[in-house]
Amino acid sequence: MLEIKKYHFYFCPCTQDLYGDEVLDHVHQHALEVAAYLNASDKIPFEVVVKPNLLTSEVIQATYNEANNDPECAGIITWAHTFSPSKSYIHGLQDLRKPLCQFATQYNEEIPYDTIDMDFMNENQAAHGERELGHIFARMRWNHKVIFGYWKDDKVLLELGAWQRVAIGVNESRNVRIARFADTMRNVAVTDGDKIEAEQKFGWTVDAWPVNELVPYIDAVTDTEVKALTDEYYESYKLILDGRAPEEFRRHVEVQAAQEIGIERFLDEHGYNAFSDHFGDLGGLKELPSLSIQRLMQKGYAFGPEGDWKTPAMVRLMKVMTAHNPLAKGSSFMEDYTYNLVPGKEGILESHMTEVDPSMAEGDISIRVTPLSMGDREDPARLIFTAKTGPAIATSLVDLGNRFRLIIQEVDCKKVEKPMPQLPTGTMFWTPRPNLKVGTEAWIYAGGAHHTAVTFDLSADQMVDWADAMGIESVVIDSDTTIRGFKRDLLMGEACYR
Repeated sequence: MLEIKKYHFYFCPCTQDLYGDEVLDHVHQHALEVAAYLNASDKIPFEVVVKPNLLTSEVIQATYNEANNDPECAGIITWAHTFSPSKSYIHGLQDLRKPLCQFATQYNEEIPYDTIDMDFMNENQAAHGERELGHIFARMRWNHKVIFGYWKDDKVLLELGAWQRVAIGVNESRNVRIARFADTMRNVAVTDGDKIEAEQKFGWTVDAWPVNELVPYIDAVTDTEVKALTDEYYESYKLILDGRAPEEFRRHVEVQAAQEIGIERFLDEHGYNAFSDHFGDLGGLKELPSLSIQRLMQKGYAFGPEGDWKTPAMVRLMKVMTAHNPLAKGSSFMEDYTYNLVPGKEGILESHMTEVDPSMAEGDISIRVTPLSMGDREDPARLIFTAKTGPAIATSLVDLGNRFRLIIQEVDCKKVEKPMPQLPTGTMFWTPRPNLKVGTEAWIYAGGAHHTAVTFDLSADQMVDWADAMGIESVVIDSDTTIRGFKRDLLMGEACYR
């Protein structure tokens, strides 16, 4: 299930003891006021906790190490209320292992023209202090986020809240554990990669399991459990029998119910939150897991087919980064299939042979049992639907041999022009930005995979911030992309990320 810690963030006012106790008390009181405002805002999803003024190198180092050792602290938000000499931050930054946002704000919104004096200037010199902090971050090549603006500005709060979700993704990356039932599809390059480097860079654990280690968990599911879950399916979804006898139809659905229960028990018992399988290595399974995997994805377990382990890891991160967002529309694994090249109707049909996350669905969800040429097993039951519409991002994490690259593409999800009654899968249809031609050419130049991690609920900027925090290259394909400029970006990546 999708479970994450109840995270919070340290709010750290930056100052020094040059100005006397009264000023330091004002700094602390102002920090409490700002934090209270942030915590009361529906645009800030995670609590901020005010820490004592960062006065000296010793206090800074102790606070940053406290953050390191606090499992529920997802990151640090600094605010240079006054001038704060940045040499004091060197040892703390050398120790810090949590994300950091430099919140370049100021207590007062407007200069008090009639009363401003040097006492006010000394106490309220964020323009001075933030530049001093920015220099040491740049000098130490420390990846951090800078957000500038007034702390009561809704746009600024939205940006800060968006960064909090990135920080959650950085923290939760260390908790991604992927079980691979069988190896990567033979002769396919893009879905594989360096698992050791992935653990070093991202903290991901990627383990291989023979599929027949899973089979006993499925076989142990009782008839009573299977009946109860199948009844739940029948209450939740429409049934499309396609002329099959109801008894035969239900028997195929019951296979998937046993798989859902058995796979979930295996994942939970072994501490995995993401997994992959391969239609070419099904061992003792009666059917290719299909409806069962769709249901598990909806619960928060991430999945990748054909042995792909990078895509489920990214989907898992998207799901935790958007957890507890009441407006979330969904995040999922997806696969590029076929183009529509009719002028004015261009786009890409996205789907997979069975396993598409129903959290992306809009409208009715139905169960169908249809033959599958791959897998050499019984006909699997699967959920079919069409996906939601609106702006989204599609991402692909690829291993280029000497480094990882995260490709991020902005897309516009649409309804297809006509129904597709013969296609028994969940589907999406999108047009990449800036258009199908440029977006597709750029994706191919970048080496993007046919599998993607897709989300309606995160922005390209958030995924760039995540990549920056993990120390990897990222490239963005959006409305401003040109092929000439994009190829130049790729060349710069070759030089910068070796």
